[in-house]
Amino acid sequence: MTLGELFSGPGGIAVGAFEAASNPIFNGRVNLRHGWANDYDYDSTQTYIGAVRKYDPQVSSDSVLHGDVRALDIPALPAIDGFAFGFPCNDYSLVGERKGINGAFGPLYSYGVDVLNAKQPDWFVAENVGGLRSHQETLLQILDELEVAGPGYNLTTHLYRFEEYGVPQKRHRVIIVGIRKSLGLRFRVPAPTTPRKTEQHSARAAIEHPRIEPEAANNEIPRHNDTVTRRLRAIKPGQNAWTADFADDPDLRINVSGATLSQIYKRLKPDEPSYTITGSGGGGTSVYHWSEPRALTNRERARLQTFGDDHVFHGRRQSVRKQVGMAVPPKGAQIIFEALFKTLLGIDYVSVPARLSKNQAAVPRPVRLFHVGGPQ
Repeated sequence: MTLGELFSGPGGIAVGAFEAASNPIFNGRVNLRHGWANDYDYDSTQTYIGAVRKYDPQVSSDSVLHGDVRALDIPALPAIDGFAFGFPCNDYSLVGERKGINGAFGPLYSYGVDVLNAKQPDWFVAENVGGLRSHQETLLQILDELEVAGPGYNLTTHLYRFEEYGVPQKRHRVIIVGIRKSLGLRFRVPAPTTPRKTEQHSARAAIEHPRIEPEAANNEIPRHNDTVTRRLRAIKPGQNAWTADFADDPDLRINVSGATLSQIYKRLKPDEPSYTITGSGGGGTSVYHWSEPRALTNRERARLQTFGDDHVFHGRRQSVRKQVGMAVPPKGAQIIFEALFKTLLGIDYVSVPARLSKNQAAVPRPVRLFHVGGPQ
């Protein structure tokens, strides 16, 4: 099978797909090849090339296209058997202006629909933030368009809590899997592999075991001024700038009217999954170590996203931070693709009911702008 991608980022979905294809359970029956990929961020394309080349040496700057998707000649792209696209989430996140489909990024899912119409792959996987559920009319529109695109697809839509699938991070994402209706198959949601908190899937385990080698890429220790260091020393694991006790040093309080975002200077709880890793944000949003008074390195953040230490991110520190935070955790993607390949091959697996459907999307639900685990 040949894979095509839009909004490919630093390769989280691709690595998960290739790792799934190499699972011994398939006994060589799944041969996944890189077809093409596209992303508007140059550093991400270079990271993607290096990561995917380990699985398919044919990947190159000729097949990983840097540029705005709106200028992409989709009909001219080579044929593909499978398609993946993590369409930009900025306007659907519950943090920010929440412009939805009316924002600059909101309509970009339609280019995935264009690919399905033009290339008619056998299957596709689409990803977006959990906040997409609060844009009910938009979600219904997206599902309607995906269902009738190209040859027509059977859809399975689910809100995945990735901490339930071995990812040491509370990261909740809407995943839509579509299979051509003519194949007579429907994807089933794989059952959680780690439904309960375990020390093996904690922030401490991810960052410390095995130890990150000193020469590891993207592992520069962040430097902070004295005020930030003192503030972090006063914040206990699990606390943030709003819940910490600064009675001994009132100058450390943050005086921002109307702002109580739970992730500001929030320190990790070492024996629990991390809160959500984000790709951008101002001071105090970098994810903070539970014992050392500092932000995590990008390599530590990448570990919480389940990237291997050999996954080298290209670009300056802020570019790498953005790539890591915007990516799909390869471990989560791998489990989804393993279930997809089992579906295509007729291999049974343990599944659970989908948490989201067109009918469920049409039911109004309360919207929470923030929660203790970080923005979702």
